[in-house]
Amino acid sequence: MSPIPKTAPFAEEQIDLLNRVVGTASPVQRAWLAGFLAGLDASGAALVPAHPAAPARPAEPLTIVYASESGNSEKLAGDLAKAARKNGLKPTLIDMADLDLFALVAAKRLVVIAATWGEGEPPARAIRAYNELMGEGAPRLDGVEFGVLALGDTAYAEFCAIGKKIDQRLAALGGKRVADRVDCDLDYAEPAARWIDDAVKALAPPNAGRVIEVDFGAKPAATPSTNIFDAEITEHVDLNSSRSDKETIHLALSFEGGAPAYEPGDSLDLYPENDPAYVDELLKIAGLAGDEKLRTEFITSRDVATLSLKTVETYASSTGHQYVKALLEQGQAREWIAGRQLIDLIATFPIALDAEKLRALTRPLAPRAYSIASSRREVGDEAHLLISAVRYESHGRARRGVASNFVAERLKRGGHVRVKLKPNKHFALPAADKDVIMVGPGTGVAPFRAFVQERRATEAKGRSWLFFGDRTFTHDFLYQLDWQDALKDGSLTRMDVAFSRDTPEKVYVQHKLWERRADLIQWLEGGAYFYVCGDAKTMAKDVRAALARAYADVKGLSPEAAEQAVVTLEREKRYLQDTY
Repeated sequence: MSPIPKTAPFAEEQIDLLNRVVGTASPVQRAWLAGFLAGLDASGAALVPAHPAAPARPAEPLTIVYASESGNSEKLAGDLAKAARKNGLKPTLIDMADLDLFALVAAKRLVVIAATWGEGEPPARAIRAYNELMGEGAPRLDGVEFGVLALGDTAYAEFCAIGKKIDQRLAALGGKRVADRVDCDLDYAEPAARWIDDAVKALAPPNAGRVIEVDFGAKPAATPSTNIFDAEITEHVDLNSSRSDKETIHLALSFEGGAPAYEPGDSLDLYPENDPAYVDELLKIAGLAGDEKLRTEFITSRDVATLSLKTVETYASSTGHQYVKALLEQGQAREWIAGRQLIDLIATFPIALDAEKLRALTRPLAPRAYSIASSRREVGDEAHLLISAVRYESHGRARRGVASNFVAERLKRGGHVRVKLKPNKHFALPAADKDVIMVGPGTGVAPFRAFVQERRATEAKGRSWLFFGDRTFTHDFLYQLDWQDALKDGSLTRMDVAFSRDTPEKVYVQHKLWERRADLIQWLEGGAYFYVCGDAKTMAKDVRAALARAYADVKGLSPEAAEQAVVTLEREKRYLQDTY
């Protein structure tokens, strides 16, 4: 018998249950069941069990808090909730951005799934709640059973720092750890799935058994496509002038059969390849220049640039290199790897390697996410990206960003690239009658081009105000003609620009916010939404600080009250960030 299709009007668990029951039935049994159900339907009779069922035991509550930047923690929180329901638990999912910390006091069971962003920072939307948890005013959580799943990236020195700190803090506040923390790297799927399984078993009430929820009124939730698309490059244009020291590529992609169903604010994961010249040099230094199979794998599917503390530890244990061991034992490895790549480790501490030992120092080559710079309502079956080539020198060696230089140097018009849609429901446009303020220096302006195109296409009545910055007006004014056209047709109400290299004293977008503070606060007091996209390390923090100062100055508030005004915007989901 063919299995019941996923498109049937049942929840996923119901379909699994029906397939287990009906799928193993004989033709006679299926015919009897079909006739029996048809008879019931015709008579209007209800299906009643032969013996009264024992009163159902109410499911035990489970609070799941997730701190997510790119959506991975949120997705895992959903997976955990699904597993919890099947094991006698009633999960409640809470975005840390919306968390009332004192609500955790009443939680009997608590799971936190937390991502670490950049150099040991919490996700931007979770900063408020995270700081409250770490602060002196945090409530006691005596007896609350908890577990923490930490997500991070070993490329950063503070690997999984936020998850580690939350785990320690919950214990310090009196919580009872019943599931040991697991720290996940970029390839988190399998270890996270194992942790979820173990955590649910540890948190489930005793003798709960396995529960299969049946709600025949439920409809399967629509989920965005996670397919990888092969896209053709129809435009590949450097938006900087030939005299600029930057190279920023406008990449237009077309899709056979239609573009993925993206919305303004979404991103595309772009699957890059490594620079063959870099791979060749790495293999030569390692003494494996003739290994063509390894060369192909390193170009197409392995991260051969990242150098982490974990990489150094693996190198030391697999080779026994005495100087690498000494580097670790003396506590100098963390400082030494800063600004270096895998090739530096092999070149500085050479030793005989075979292919497997070298491969073990790498991890899967992950895609890079880029904000979509277009609206489907304006560009049809295309998607546009804005990508700046990363190039710099450190420790006497020229460095190139893997994905950005794959795009800038090796992709050409007419070529193809693989991409996957990455939705971002937390960075979407508000209702068409709402005002928006957009702060996007450099390539951070990409999603706001999509916003403006969308508002033009939908004839939105709300006003739009853009703050843009870069180095020079003449050579680095990205999408200048687009903004001029938008100002003319009214899809962009006003625009302020800051070009840091055009004046003796550097001027950035946060300075323009301060200059326009009276109008800025007036827009926000009128219900405007405030968006920030771009560098998380300095720009986003400076913009937030400038906005707090603007509130203090315009409204005559104390620094504490001005900070609370910004926190209120965050709570109302009118202060939105997409930073990297």
